[in-house]
Amino acid sequence: MKYDVADVKLAPGGKKRILWADNDMPVLAAIRERFARTKPLKGMTISACLHVTAETANLMRTLKAGGANAVLCASNPLSTQDDVAASLTKDFGIPTFAIRGENRATYYKHLNAALDHKPTVTFDDGADLVNELHIKRKKDAGRIVASMEETTTGVIRLRAMAREGKLKFPVIAVNDAKSKHLFDNRYGTGQSTVDGIIRATDYLLAGSNVVVAGYGWCGRGFAMRARGMGAIVIITEVDAIKALEAAMDGFQVMPMAQAAKVGDLFVTLTGNKHVLRPEHFRAMKHRATVANSGHFDVEIDIPGLKKMSKKVNRGVRNHVDEYVIGRSKSIYLLGEGRLINLAAAEGHPACVMDMSFATQALQAEYVLKHAGKLEIAVHAVPLEIEEQVCRLKLRTMSIAVDKLTPEQVEYLASSGEGT
Repeated sequence: MKYDVADVKLAPGGKKRILWADNDMPVLAAIRERFARTKPLKGMTISACLHVTAETANLMRTLKAGGANAVLCASNPLSTQDDVAASLTKDFGIPTFAIRGENRATYYKHLNAALDHKPTVTFDDGADLVNELHIKRKKDAGRIVASMEETTTGVIRLRAMAREGKLKFPVIAVNDAKSKHLFDNRYGTGQSTVDGIIRATDYLLAGSNVVVAGYGWCGRGFAMRARGMGAIVIITEVDAIKALEAAMDGFQVMPMAQAAKVGDLFVTLTGNKHVLRPEHFRAMKHRATVANSGHFDVEIDIPGLKKMSKKVNRGVRNHVDEYVIGRSKSIYLLGEGRLINLAAAEGHPACVMDMSFATQALQAEYVLKHAGKLEIAVHAVPLEIEEQVCRLKLRTMSIAVDKLTPEQVEYLASSGEGT
């Protein structure tokens, strides 16, 4: 079995971590038990480019239990848990290509190792596998039945490809499932971003001016958590509707040029490029701290920051680099501008990833059943999958919901009854 991990001897610790996370992923466990009995993914070859974490490991175990021939590579150089990568390879027989801190050349070597597996289905966290198939490995794209995309950033890229007529196979926007973005993005990103920042800096949020760039579901989640810990939260937005919503939710809203002058901590969660730029760095206070919780490391203009700095002090603290501007101003960059919740912490809690990865697993079953029937486009997750995941999750939480009476069903389906 081919694989590339930091040290396979780390496997015992990784297995403990995987099984600990599994305790808090009952929905995925129930699906894995059914998959093991019915083998609905038999004959499917999967290449997954995802964050190599304990939660992801349990998704990969589920796919394998369903009969899939699956491999995994990292979707971000700083999100890999090396002990998990080792355990997936050694204990669970799933070839893994991921090393924490890998450079760009190794990252793309691992992407191509996953594609050498000759997948019929791909799982992506940022659309890098899909991008590689469309640019450098076009011949392999014809084999793909469908791809699943788990991030806002990836869905943006894929919808652009679809609009331009460049998309070569169907893609399921798993990210846009309500059971994913309402929970994973809001509660998962919200909590894990706070976790990463505090682990990296030992920062006290209470009383601090925290600037949140973007009020999508990830931005909402982080803003809620920061306010809950006593921060004075400022939102920056380009979308008028989201900006108005943020204001109605009780947050200050202003342009980044204005926020840059008052912020103590800046966090980008937009999926866009160069949200924080040199003109913002110039306006920031001494010892302002900047972090990113969007998928790619382009939200902060790091080359621009480096160019305007007279000195860069690497590793002044774990996951903290100091950029010295002029005579006396320091800007602290966290996690090299990569996903701070994974660069400095462990990513989303397992219980929220339980829903996202349950959706992924059921979606794999769906695309195999509908192989050859899906239009080449970016598709939504079917409502029945969403409902199944939420029903299972409620059951594991011992929560029951009401059912419509026959009279209520008839009333909702009719138009004749008025005031």
